[in-house]
Amino acid sequence: MVLKILLVLLPWCLRRPLLQWMFSYRLHPTSFIALAWVFPNELVMEAGTTIGNLTVCKNLGLIHMKSCSQIGRGNWITGFPLGHEVYFAHEKDRKPELILGEHSAITNRHLIDCTNSVTIGQFTTFAGFQSQILTHSIDLRENRQSSAPIRIGDYCFIGTNCVLLGGSSLPDYSVLGAKSLLNKSYTEARGLYAGTPARLVKRLPLDLKYFQRKKGHVA
Repeated sequence: MVLKILLVLLPWCLRRPLLQWMFSYRLHPTSFIALAWVFPNELVMEAGTTIGNLTVCKNLGLIHMKSCSQIGRGNWITGFPLGHEVYFAHEKDRKPELILGEHSAITNRHLIDCTNSVTIGQFTTFAGFQSQILTHSIDLRENRQSSAPIRIGDYCFIGTNCVLLGGSSLPDYSVLGAKSLLNKSYTEARGLYAGTPARLVKRLPLDLKYFQRKKGHVA
């Protein structure tokens, strides 16, 4: 613990090679972690990836940030380690991981539970503030903790203050409206999904400039 605290406080030019040497992390020379607590079992940061100040990432098996993806400030990203003899022992294929596609972004001050896999597609923006991804809950019938993966497709936009529950998915080229609850897996692309629970409100045209981006950043 003390060693990790000292590592966090080091300048990035010193911290990056030490993280690679001590933890075998794969960190591209153009990747960057600010003043943040980021210690998964395995960390892969491709070219141009960044993690902002005061973000916490702990108890994950893997974080894989593909090229030009970003995690902003003040996010709380946690998982639950594999191999526990009581919790989630019945889930043999559970993966506590976060996968970010190329040019995707998680903005600021979100809560992301990666007890099971969370996959965010390329050119997708997890936007606004205070949204939650919750991959685990209590199975009342079996009286035990259970989890399920969550997938957000390519070129999606997640509005502020949303909740996404385990087993849900948002298809490609789709928008989840502010304050919505996504609690099921949808497959129809190019949709505006909104409400509590979320439902398909209308279809979206593919000629929207957001869907045509070649760079993740929106000016």
